[in-house]
Amino acid sequence: MQKLRVVIVSPALAEANNGNWQTTRRWQRLLSPHSARIVRQWTDAQAGQDDVMLALHARRSADSVQAWHAKHGQRGLGLALTGTDLYRDIESDLQAQHSLALASSLVVLQSLGKEALPSLHHSKTRVIFQSTGMRQALPKSQRQMRVVMVGHLREEKDPLTLMAAARLLPKGCGIFIDHIGAALDPALGQAAQATQAQCPHYRWLGALPHPQTRQRIQRAHLLVHTSRLEGGAHVLMEAICSGTPVLASRIDGNLGLLGNDYTGIFEPGDAQGLADLLLACRDPQKHPGLMAHLGHQCALRAPLFEPQAERAALHRWVQDLWTI
Repeated sequence: MQKLRVVIVSPALAEANNGNWQTTRRWQRLLSPHSARIVRQWTDAQAGQDDVMLALHARRSADSVQAWHAKHGQRGLGLALTGTDLYRDIESDLQAQHSLALASSLVVLQSLGKEALPSLHHSKTRVIFQSTGMRQALPKSQRQMRVVMVGHLREEKDPLTLMAAARLLPKGCGIFIDHIGAALDPALGQAAQATQAQCPHYRWLGALPHPQTRQRIQRAHLLVHTSRLEGGAHVLMEAICSGTPVLASRIDGNLGLLGNDYTGIFEPGDAQGLADLLLACRDPQKHPGLMAHLGHQCALRAPLFEPQAERAALHRWVQDLWTI
């Protein structure tokens, strides 16, 4: 294998502690023995040595994509598309649309992502599932059902649906919700504080370090994901690979990871539907086998998210970009 110098362009760096940063940092590790570095914008002092660019985000990395194309043309230019790319920006943003045209190859992070792209780009689009390490499920409470939601508080994640569902749960139902994420929108932070004051079974924990978050996912009976817009949420994979079943909104970014036939789905923004699912999972007498079925469906998806699978796909992508 020829060792190449790969530059990964990410609009989010370590201080953001979000999904984009987690993706780029993992890619940097998985691309070894290639030399991979992460920058917010290209060009820079080391640009003359780069062989391949992997840009994340069509709109926010548009200047870097254009700069690479001006110097190298399409050769070596790969673009990975986020949820805001697929389900918002490429519909109307000219810079995002231009990035799609300039890239030699496009990557989407879940199996339904390609359907959001104009048909003329389908032939140069591939799916690369993100990965995470397998973890054993930690001991879970027998007296109550622990539920966790992970995601910074912003409109796209729709945390208000979780809060509304928490209010709909009857007192004494034995369901307790931990909500992890920084208040990127101060108004949503205030809503979380108000919900916590009104609902003893809902706790907003704010941002937590990733190891603590992962442990809470392992201990939870369920992970809830309420997003209205998603490119392929890493937290879903972390739950699946920790033996924790998922309840998720019916959007392509979730179904593309969980499968079209996944049982634990509610409509976006449907707080009552989410609350009903939570109560069904809590009541094995009325809904026998539901939790086991969700766990089985998640276990069948887990091999898609193994690190060796993502590593092999990334190396193929880089090699193809170099040889085009």
